[in-house]
Amino acid sequence: MSDSVDMLESVRGNTSTTEDEIREDNVEDRQQIMPRKKKKLVSNVWDSFQQIEIDGATKAVCNFCQKELRGDPKTNGTSSLRYHARTCHKNPLNLQKDVQRTMLDFQCADPQSLAEGERKMGVLRTWRFDQEATRKALVRMVIIDELPFRFVEREGFKGLMQVACPGFCIPSRITVARDCYQLYVDEAVRMKKFLKASTQRVSLTTDTWTSNQNINYLCLTVHFIDNQWRLHKRLLSFVPISSHKGEDIGRVVEKCLIDWGIENVFTVTVDNAGSNNTAVAYLKEKLLRWKGCILDGKYLHMRCIAHIINLVVNDGINTVKDSISRVRKAVRYVRQSPSRLQKFKECIACEKIESKSLLCLDVCTRWNSTYMMLDAALKFEKAFERYQHADPFFAPELNSSYNAEIGLDENLQINQDYVVGVPEHFDWENVRRLTHFLKNFYNLTTRISGSKYVTSNMFFTEISEVVCRLKNWQRGTDPGLVEMATKMKAKYDKYWGNITKMNMIIYIGVVLDPRFKLDYVQFTLLEVYGDELVDDGIVDKQGRNLGDQVKKALYEMFGAYIKLSNPCVSETRNQSNVCMLDDDDDGESSLVSRFLKHRSQSANEDNKSELDKYLEESIEKSSGFDILGWWKLNMHRYPILSQMARDVLAVPISTVASESSFSTSGRILDAFRSSLTPRIVESLLCAQDWLRGSQSHSHAIRVEEDLAEIEKLDEGS
Repeated sequence: MSDSVDMLESVRGNTSTTEDEIREDNVEDRQQIMPRKKKKLVSNVWDSFQQIEIDGATKAVCNFCQKELRGDPKTNGTSSLRYHARTCHKNPLNLQKDVQRTMLDFQCADPQSLAEGERKMGVLRTWRFDQEATRKALVRMVIIDELPFRFVEREGFKGLMQVACPGFCIPSRITVARDCYQLYVDEAVRMKKFLKASTQRVSLTTDTWTSNQNINYLCLTVHFIDNQWRLHKRLLSFVPISSHKGEDIGRVVEKCLIDWGIENVFTVTVDNAGSNNTAVAYLKEKLLRWKGCILDGKYLHMRCIAHIINLVVNDGINTVKDSISRVRKAVRYVRQSPSRLQKFKECIACEKIESKSLLCLDVCTRWNSTYMMLDAALKFEKAFERYQHADPFFAPELNSSYNAEIGLDENLQINQDYVVGVPEHFDWENVRRLTHFLKNFYNLTTRISGSKYVTSNMFFTEISEVVCRLKNWQRGTDPGLVEMATKMKAKYDKYWGNITKMNMIIYIGVVLDPRFKLDYVQFTLLEVYGDELVDDGIVDKQGRNLGDQVKKALYEMFGAYIKLSNPCVSETRNQSNVCMLDDDDDGESSLVSRFLKHRSQSANEDNKSELDKYLEESIEKSSGFDILGWWKLNMHRYPILSQMARDVLAVPISTVASESSFSTSGRILDAFRSSLTPRIVESLLCAQDWLRGSQSHSHAIRVEEDLAEIEKLDEGS
């Protein structure tokens, strides 16, 4: 019985052993058939790494710097991975920590900002990344470089930031627009404080413009010399205006002055439109109530010199308009196709004409662009003659009547291209005389159109030289030149023939130039106007009388500044401050009284005014002369006269400074950005002007460089 039991247990044991072996064999077979499932990486450190197998070893590769580390979590753990993730410089998650990291930066010196003889040396400074500062720099770039707000959302800019500064969080275009307006608000507060602290009296220029949105804008620019005798031009306002009527213009300017807290206005420079006369009269009435005018606004209205020069020159151009028309059509024909232009260049090479300039078209309503076109065409006169034989279609097409329909406006005499034919020899002679003639006016317009240097002291000399040339040409033997000079002289006399038609500030500005003074003005007036002999043998001393009027106006303005500096000053210059003794019968008392009176008169004779002392001193040399620097050095010698010079020398004699703002606005309000609101347009224009003005003087943009774009803008409007 026991043997059977032992046998049964033995069989059962062998059976269980066999089953366990079979089960293990099945598990091994399943493991060989199905690979073991990889364990999921749950640690957040793996967001910055990628686990890969390299040569049978598990590695962790950084997603940012591509560095390889040991990557088996069971064997190596994740501590080394966490340390690298915290210290990786290319990981954007470390941005806020890396802000505190300071780096050394070498900044090269700007050669334009160095004084003469100063060595070029760089600056070693510390630098650290600042998200807010970078964002402000981006806004400044958008404003100064006139970039669209959508620029920050373009692929190229994002790619640049990813390489140059991957930690910079790029704002959206809406955020950039808000930042631009906020920058304008902040700069306006600074500008208001600067005007209050640095000005004693300002001069204004204003003009109007119609945008491609059919919105009328008014531009108001302020000009002044600060306490350090630096000339400034700042754009105060660029706002919509309901109409071009004089009263509407005056009200808008008045509101702008009130908003900026400006009460003391010296002059207002405007063009010759009739509505501007009404606007200046309106402003004069308001300024008199504010008591902010000198001599009750007697010299407040300053007419734009450049516009009057345009009227004078156009009369001269009309005398040879047929020749100008033929040359203009010849230039237009050559530039109409690349093949014609290439053939014309071959003619230039055959004639051996060495000139880097090329043919350019003009804006028919702008005489200075016509001058540039004619000046360039004259250099290729022989090339045009050769081209006439090289191109068989040149002469027939210019002789055809289709060119008669090219004129833009038949009411503009200088724009009537109804004359047909190829330019002949006499046409080139007429153009040559006209170009030589217009060069003087072109240089004059360029000089008086600046806003970064004093212009009120230079116009009188320039225009006087031009008038003397006109008078010489009138006495010449060339009939064409005589006719041209006669018409231009007649237009000149209409506006400036009488000194009462010109603002006396123009003459006073020359007197306050230490290189000229009053003697030069009186001498030049005699040369320009002379002493003409009239009927019945009576000599009309016109030039001498004009010099006396300038002297009277000069002393009148100086007296007004004396009253402003010392309201208690006596009106009479030679009033005695000595109390005379009463006359009595005592001879000694009478003698003492006469002695004291004599001494008082002698003292008054020796006590000359600042203006008298200034006029009696010798003139300065002209070479390398800095008029503002001279007055800065001598302001302590002439405390009252220097205040007068500070206002007079800041007066702009043209409105080109305001028109240059229209050039900028035309670029901002292009066909792709015409939906900008007037408030955003004003913020962009004003902020750009203020930011550029705050930069160094060497980086300031000269207004005359924008003349070409002003012409294009006027052509389009």
